[in-house]
Amino acid sequence: MIRFIHTADTHFGMENYGKIDPQTGIHTRLLDFEKAFHFCIDTALQKKVDFFLFCGDAYKTTNPTPTQQKLLLNCLMRLYQANIPIIIIIGNHDNPVSFGKAHALDIFADLPLDGFHIISKPHMVRLETKNGPIQIVGIPWPTRNNISISDKHLLKSSKDITRYICKSIGQIIQSFSKKLDSKLPAILAGHLTVSTGIFSGSEKRAIYGNDPTFLPSQLAIEPFDYVALGHLHRHQNLNKNGYPAVVYPGSIERIDFGERKEEKGFCLVEIEEKKKTSYQFIKTPTRPFIQLDIKLNEALDQTSQIVNEIKKHSIKDAIVKIIYHVPASQKDNVNLKLVQQTCSEVMYLVGIIPVRHIETREKRSDLKVSMNFEKLLGAYLDSKPELKGKKEALIQKAVALYEQSREQQKET
Repeated sequence: MIRFIHTADTHFGMENYGKIDPQTGIHTRLLDFEKAFHFCIDTALQKKVDFFLFCGDAYKTTNPTPTQQKLLLNCLMRLYQANIPIIIIIGNHDNPVSFGKAHALDIFADLPLDGFHIISKPHMVRLETKNGPIQIVGIPWPTRNNISISDKHLLKSSKDITRYICKSIGQIIQSFSKKLDSKLPAILAGHLTVSTGIFSGSEKRAIYGNDPTFLPSQLAIEPFDYVALGHLHRHQNLNKNGYPAVVYPGSIERIDFGERKEEKGFCLVEIEEKKKTSYQFIKTPTRPFIQLDIKLNEALDQTSQIVNEIKKHSIKDAIVKIIYHVPASQKDNVNLKLVQQTCSEVMYLVGIIPVRHIETREKRSDLKVSMNFEKLLGAYLDSKPELKGKKEALIQKAVALYEQSREQQKET
């Protein structure tokens, strides 16, 4: 049996929430991602896997800081010291936009060490593991740098170029599949966007119109036994009813509040024999993201309602966002200092955000000073639909009272 870890999207450098850790001087969110990745590597060592497959986006940007590079290197060196081969597919966050520049993981390809396989162009690796050989076809994030584009394409639109890249990648995958030994286990590993994949969090707000996208049927082809992907942050199998599985392990930690309800982790994959592959999703230890949406009751104390809602949740060491809805008929009387004190155990309080619901104002009637009392009252009652059937009676009684009042004023 060949066993391996499939993970992706570690995004070292994602520091959108958190603070500087006083003991290490490192941002707490960077430490969170490092902790999750170490857990992944711990599992690889405990299970004595045959190799470690990373499907792209090691860093948040193509220009990681020395600290981020050091932490990632420390993680990967644990695998190297255990003689576990490492396959790394280059993702879009690893790839520089400018032609000729080194990508963020280039240095691993130049290390004078065996066991690091960095795939920055479509490539096939035949890996000799302790449990037998396996074939890995690697497809990095498809850009113009990855695909040969002749001069005849230079004046084409971005959509035309994208279509060309999609077609070329499909042909490359088909070409590799025909060269594989059909008797040996084979894996297709890529950092790609699948058309039926579900985006999450900040991904939903990003523009993917020009991203090359692929159908599951373009990837789940013979003789592959498993399709390992990176790029989408939600764990999902896009070929549940077929073979092979087309799997995104998702990111190892939460990126933003859009992912607060998602489980994060990686996959432990086992190929028992040809056409017999299974995988297990293993959750990583993650920082809780808690968002409280509180609709205040106008009959109760506003601050007490928020404090009571906070106490219903386990907020210790969590990242917390509080949104409270103020009734339209009330002022915002929330004691922010008391709410902040209630959140003293959180790792990071993103904000205490009020939402005001503005009451719709009724359009005033077209009233004029020149109108007499009866017309003014009639115009006012016309603006009150609930009094429509009582208009005439109310006018008669009001006019009678008005005349009676005037007579009384004359007598005095």
